[in-house]
Amino acid sequence: MTPPEHPAPTPEGERETVAAEDDPAHSVTLSVAAVARRLGVAPATLRTWDRRYGLGPSDHTTGRHRKYAPHDVARLELMQRALLRGASSAEAAKYALATPAPRPRVVVRSPAPPALTGGEFDTGAPPAGGRGLKLPGASRLARGVGRAALAMDSAAVQLLLADSIAQDGVVATWDDVVRPVLAAIASRWEHSGAGVEVSHLLDECVLAAMIRATPVVAEPRNHRPVLLACMPEERHNLPLYPLAAVLAGRGVGIRQLGAALPLDALSSAVRRTAPAAVVLWAQLPRYADPGVVSALPRTRQQ
Repeated sequence: MTPPEHPAPTPEGERETVAAEDDPAHSVTLSVAAVARRLGVAPATLRTWDRRYGLGPSDHTTGRHRKYAPHDVARLELMQRALLRGASSAEAAKYALATPAPRPRVVVRSPAPPALTGGEFDTGAPPAGGRGLKLPGASRLARGVGRAALAMDSAAVQLLLADSIAQDGVVATWDDVVRPVLAAIASRWEHSGAGVEVSHLLDECVLAAMIRATPVVAEPRNHRPVLLACMPEERHNLPLYPLAAVLAGRGVGIRQLGAALPLDALSSAVRRTAPAAVVLWAQLPRYADPGVVSALPRTRQQ
């Protein structure tokens, strides 16, 4: 006997009921604005999905406000889930229409936040600032990560990254998924000044995914470790984590020393560990000071 599924916790300020066909709650309907807030898309996006793919209110009457029944919302959630997995809008709509909708849940929000405005986003989620990410030539998985990041859905980002690492490995995930999305977010910030919170969320998700992908090397192949650190003024150490995961996966012992490590502390670490190699990362050229390398002590490896 399969145990019943436990519903996800309802966010504070909402109350939730499970609607059955013969339940009075089944008659509860939501406005376009309410559904848009629930899914995190603009109302115009819902109207476009209705017009293009038939994913609109099932009992819409001309001259009356559009109201979504619970099963309509459930289908839209299926479409959104497919979009986050990297499907195109047409593919996601086809999936939502072909898949039996789950038992609907009615969520009534109180008080209701302001409705989103704006046109349709080709990302399927409403990025801050009103524009999506430009990812020409990117993989579906990269587009899915971008959509999830813009939607501030850290759980979806981490699930997608975990799937990518499991299927394609750390290097491919970093090069083909993470780097394009990071570059697109940076480009968006340069043009609009928006999206710093998206960048931080993605950084944290990538960091967590790479740490999970880094095995503990109890018996390393190398007698002396490899030190991984940033230049003293460099505070962005994210690229060191996929490197650490790859090295550890090959049985290489490493020591992660993090961002903005002062020169005296780095020198102390070199003297104490007599490393086989030292990798120093600088994202910006102005931080790549050759004098730091020259100042490091030379140790005798035994």
